Amino acid sequence: MNAKEIRAPRLAYGETLVKLGAELDNLVVLDADLAHATMTTLFRGQFPERFFNVGIAEQNMMGIASGLALAGFMPFASTFAVFGAGRAFEQVRNTICYPRLNVKIAVTHAGITVGEDGGSHQSVEDISLMRSIPNMTVMVPADAVETEKAVRAAAAFDGPVYLRIPRPPAPVFIEAGTKFEIGKADILRDGRDVCLCATGLMVFQAVQAAEQLHAAGIEATVVNFHTIKPIDERLIIELAQRVGKMITVEEHSIIGGLGSAVAEVLSEHRPVYLKRIGIQDRFGQSGAPDQLLEAYGLTAANIVGAAKTLLARQAE
Repeated sequence: MNAKEIRAPRLAYGETLVKLGAELDNLVVLDADLAHATMTTLFRGQFPERFFNVGIAEQNMMGIASGLALAGFMPFASTFAVFGAGRAFEQVRNTICYPRLNVKIAVTHAGITVGEDGGSHQSVEDISLMRSIPNMTVMVPADAVETEKAVRAAAAFDGPVYLRIPRPPAPVFIEAGTKFEIGKADILRDGRDVCLCATGLMVFQAVQAAEQLHAAGIEATVVNFHTIKPIDERLIIELAQRVGKMITVEEHSIIGGLGSAVAEVLSEHRPVYLKRIGIQDRFGQSGAPDQLLEAYGLTAANIVGAAKTLLARQAE
């Protein structure tokens, strides 16, 4: 599976908001003084009367979004992941999820690929925080094409949504005609030897790893978990039964993210060999995105090595 182009998912987010703005009169967008970074500036340019810059006040933004939802609007509240999930956690919990309001929290600059902004701005725990809140749906698209699909799915869904979007341009490889359904993971490649379960930017790394494993005589299944909550339990159990060896890959802490979600399902229904690849209980640091992915073991080469180690262990 080859990349068709390199494109920033956050740009796709901004462009999709403009498209939806023309389709949905009740859609409004809020931002915390980061519109040029989150790309909501595109919506502001087309629909200035439906755009609200609340300033550097993410907690207040979530409260305003709640009020707009109660008034019949569909707010998309945007900021960086570290602020939307971290700084505003209490407001997301109590004013959005507790009353189950129709608010979409779309955050950009997630994970360590924020790059030079450093560990203070690199949210590696946001999925864990958001999936722990009742009534919250959590989605992590893999590229720009899937970002548009995820934004549209969020708009069609009645209830709170957390949409996690990275900062850097990334390979576009998801087919435009691919069906997107909340809570249903997509099998991108079938293989009998090991299953690679990935989310976000790590899906493309998993695809590349599968191609390298194929060259070594190892056939890998690759699954795109664009929805972390609700997790696709049925598919996880089916893959555990059919393949038996599983690896999760995420640009997030291994605590509370995709790896934890898969492990929870396996431990209750079908225990199998599982390796979690992600950030190992560390903060991020300043550096170029590619350098950081290498430093934190989030590359195709790392996935290949983990798969070979897992298969060797299983053979003992």
